[in-house]
Amino acid sequence: MSGVHSLLKSWQNLRAFKRLPANHRHIVIYSESRQDWHHHEALIRCLTEDHGQTICYVSSDATDPGLHQANERILPFCIGSGLFRIVFFQTLQADVLLTQLLDLDNLDLKRSVYPVFYIHMFHSMVSTHMADRADSYDHYDAILCAGPHHVSEIRKRELLHGLPAKQLIEHGYARLEQLIEARRDPPQPEGQNVHVLLAPSWGDQTILNSCGMELAGILLEAGFRLTLRPHFQTRWNSPQVIDRIVDRFGDHPRFSLVELMSESDSLYDSHVMITDWSGAGIDYGLGLEKPVLYIDVPPKSRNNTWHELGIEPFESSVRDKIGAILAPDNLAAAPRIIGELLGDRARFRDQVRSLRANAVFNLGSSARAGAAAVVKIAGEVSNAA
Repeated sequence: MSGVHSLLKSWQNLRAFKRLPANHRHIVIYSESRQDWHHHEALIRCLTEDHGQTICYVSSDATDPGLHQANERILPFCIGSGLFRIVFFQTLQADVLLTQLLDLDNLDLKRSVYPVFYIHMFHSMVSTHMADRADSYDHYDAILCAGPHHVSEIRKRELLHGLPAKQLIEHGYARLEQLIEARRDPPQPEGQNVHVLLAPSWGDQTILNSCGMELAGILLEAGFRLTLRPHFQTRWNSPQVIDRIVDRFGDHPRFSLVELMSESDSLYDSHVMITDWSGAGIDYGLGLEKPVLYIDVPPKSRNNTWHELGIEPFESSVRDKIGAILAPDNLAAAPRIIGELLGDRARFRDQVRSLRANAVFNLGSSARAGAAAVVKIAGEVSNAA
């Protein structure tokens, strides 16, 4: 689609949204990209099927599956990611907006000039206070929390900075439930069938930028199958680090590349994940009950005051409970540590299940809990108008 045609479609969709009757703009869900859909899907299904709600699904990505559902209760609108998205946010008229967007009102996407109740839903189990900006969640009215750590962190920040208390809802984490339900055990790990999934986060100090080439060579030399699954932001921000590894190892019979975040076979068919500070490691360990080897690069942080909360981030505290930690200057030890991690699978699974039971809200029923909360809030907002 040409740039001009895309802009025209975005404008037409924005106008069509604004022309909707007010009762059709009761619950609006905004998605930044197609990567959001596998987090939204279960909750939307509960909203439309269990609660009979008609929702507006607004996305900036024309390929977002949420725009192409055969569901008459989902009204789809693609508004692009430029000027019309800014206009959409600033002039939104709705009872509730649910989104996974970070930094509402901090950057170019502002709260509407009209009264709207904003709900944030997490797309990761990582903590709120290290990986994200200090004020990334300050301007939401309610938060669908994945686990108790989110509640503790947000309440502590509100206390320290005198912020209004948000509605903190015990929601859960649908992605974890999807992995648990669909998981399958790969073949018994032995010899050259040990399948390693290299799935780092994105950023200048993460694995691919700092030691990806060396690590990939060590793993292949050790006889492992290696699947590289870079974060989609890496392709946008530093594609050359992916391309260099692919240029070097792309023809190797035990190397493969996966760049679609919604792809799951590499998760199910691998025996161990290697990552750094990515939330994907938590999903893998807690959801698939398989070990994670963490390369101990500097923490991924966009908040240099995170220590003020006095709470260790979840993505830090969980690392040695779902795997092992390896210094980047000791990469040669990776094959040995992987062998050790795969040694006692029964004990590892018992440990993970115990951890998971205490770390996640409403395991197995998060969509029902989230949808019920959204419907209740939307009803209260509508009745108060």
